Amino acid sequence: MRKWVIRLAAALLVLALAVLVGLMVWEPLAARTGKAPPAHAYTAEIVRDEWGVPHIYGNTDADVAYGVALAHSEDDFRTLQDVIAMTRGRYGALAGEDGAQFDYVLALLDARGTVKREYAKLKPRTRALLDAYATGLNDYAKDHPGEVRLGNLFPVNGEDVATGFALRQPFFFGLNNTIGPLVKGDTLLPDPGPALNTPLPDREAAEHLGSNAFAISPKRADDGVTRLVSNSHQPWEGGVAWYELVVESSEGWHYAGANFPGSPFPFLGHNEDLGWTNTVNEPDMVDVYKLVLDNSKTRYRLDGKWLPLEVTNVRLPVRFGPVVLPVSRTVYRSVHGPVILNDKGAFAFRYGGMGSLATLDAYYDLNKAKTYTEWQGILARGAVPSTNFIYADKAGNIAYWYNAAIPQRQKGANWRGVLPGDRSDLIWHSLVPYDSLPHYLNPASGFVFNSNNTPFVAAGASSNLDPAGAPPEMGVELRMTNRAYRAEKLLDEPGPISRERLERIKYDTGWERAGYVKQVLDGIAALDLRRDPKLAAAQRLMAQWDLTSDGVGRADSLALLVMRPAMGDSYTGKPLRPAETLLADAANHLMTHFGRLDPPLQDLLRLRHGPGRFTVDLPLDGGSDTLRASTLWDVEPDGRLKVKHGDSFVMFVEWAPGKPVVSQSIQPFGAATTRPGNVHFTDQAPLFVQHKLKPVHFTRADALANAVSRKTVTHRLRAD
Repeated sequence: MRKWVIRLAAALLVLALAVLVGLMVWEPLAARTGKAPPAHAYTAEIVRDEWGVPHIYGNTDADVAYGVALAHSEDDFRTLQDVIAMTRGRYGALAGEDGAQFDYVLALLDARGTVKREYAKLKPRTRALLDAYATGLNDYAKDHPGEVRLGNLFPVNGEDVATGFALRQPFFFGLNNTIGPLVKGDTLLPDPGPALNTPLPDREAAEHLGSNAFAISPKRADDGVTRLVSNSHQPWEGGVAWYELVVESSEGWHYAGANFPGSPFPFLGHNEDLGWTNTVNEPDMVDVYKLVLDNSKTRYRLDGKWLPLEVTNVRLPVRFGPVVLPVSRTVYRSVHGPVILNDKGAFAFRYGGMGSLATLDAYYDLNKAKTYTEWQGILARGAVPSTNFIYADKAGNIAYWYNAAIPQRQKGANWRGVLPGDRSDLIWHSLVPYDSLPHYLNPASGFVFNSNNTPFVAAGASSNLDPAGAPPEMGVELRMTNRAYRAEKLLDEPGPISRERLERIKYDTGWERAGYVKQVLDGIAALDLRRDPKLAAAQRLMAQWDLTSDGVGRADSLALLVMRPAMGDSYTGKPLRPAETLLADAANHLMTHFGRLDPPLQDLLRLRHGPGRFTVDLPLDGGSDTLRASTLWDVEPDGRLKVKHGDSFVMFVEWAPGKPVVSQSIQPFGAATTRPGNVHFTDQAPLFVQHKLKPVHFTRADALANAVSRKTVTHRLRAD
């Protein structure tokens, strides 16, 4: 009997090991085999300057795109693989549950289906660019098999690259803030009334939004120079971290700026003639409908008729330690759009830009535009679903467009609430005319700006637009940020806006006693804290705060910790947490880790990146909602705040009369952010913390004069 027990135990152990091995290896074997792009030869030259920034040259635009993929892979192949895994529905196999959420959304939005339907409609030269970029990724993976993190991930093709755009694009206008609550079954959209100025609840990512942008006309400058400042706030690492590059081809593509992993072209920066930058806006581009289902929950009612729900079953790979589990999910669609079933019913949603890939043509064309008229005509296609555009050019024009694919909605319905899903007249099919969107061209003030605030505060008191110009059903936001209060005040002061003054504005660390800042400070001042000596001391210290985050005042660290959660509440539309809670949490953190309420801000707020040979740990300034932005951080074991989001890619662009464009830029770390053994892992960090910029070597002659490496990369057609 004992032998049988032993044999049975051994058999069960073998079976368990077999299951374990199966769970470790099944996912790559079951994954869809990728298809390489059509065979094509490419040749590009990659020149790296003293900062490691790649300058990519080629005879054709496609040659350049091939080189972009290889250069970016050399610096951050890890993140590029994350992006490719997202497009293939396999990110959960790399990133576990967090990654599987992207895989679910890929299926829910039918991103790959959009690409299958729309890819052929892209311009042939755009498709050629995407295929060339994919070929560069494939070649790097083939030549560096030890860096490939997921089996059967390559080859990829242009459709895979396009799928990344279809998947990630809606997240920039907050579609995740509709999907998240619906999946959870949370209460969704309130009715904020006719002003449409109440932010949506549960906007989990909204508190991380940020960016500043400024354009100064030559008539407002002291030296006749047209200036553009790009000050995007993005995560410092990951799939939406900026990557700086300069591209130039013999076909007229010459652009300096930055892109995100997975893109063959820059999204912001400048060419010889013009430039632009972006800030996130929050138009109401999403509508939610509650469907009426029959008893079988397989059909929904529309105009008195019953229609079948489209049903697709998907298998999501979810990594747990060494194993990857297959998790089944069902996704649904109606004529409205994607559908989510929860315990409160079935909800469909529809959003601006749904089912389109036209943004790929648009951004490529914007890179090559030569005049304001041409540039604005590309935007007017409505192909880029959201984000503000701040513009300047060598002719001295400045402009701001509140760019958004806003649905053309009928009047009278509660578009900010949950709409009845059984009425086809509420299913819109067009967008508001582009010219009706708020915009400015060469305002009398001589400047335009945006700091994620309402577009009706953008050009100074003398030139701002009237909010009455946008009907309520458009859902244009009316809110202000502290950064916007500061920018408006500093820019609208009299006198020329010189380069020096513009730099002071960009790096300003001040707070205005307005909005949530005033509410918090008034609340703290009104507290009766005689029972708690520690909190009373913190209250007195806050009363001395000079309303800056420059690291000079004794209260700066305490105020930083008080204002960060208050900003998050304000940005997400939640009630501000009690003043005493804000003060107590901040004071407890400082006393626990520093033994005092007034440590220098530079001891608390840090730029840290490592480990490795080029690890840095440097002091920072700025606040979560100041123009010098240190927006989001991780709390380290020693109590320091490791910033991971805020000022990221910064670029100053200048067109002096009769002279070529000149620009400078900076990043928090360096060009090779995931290569700790590379000197460019953190080489820009010392300049970044000192508010300094490095030169952008826009011309080929300048790039070669400052080159530290130069090589030619080639993809040849096989002899067979």
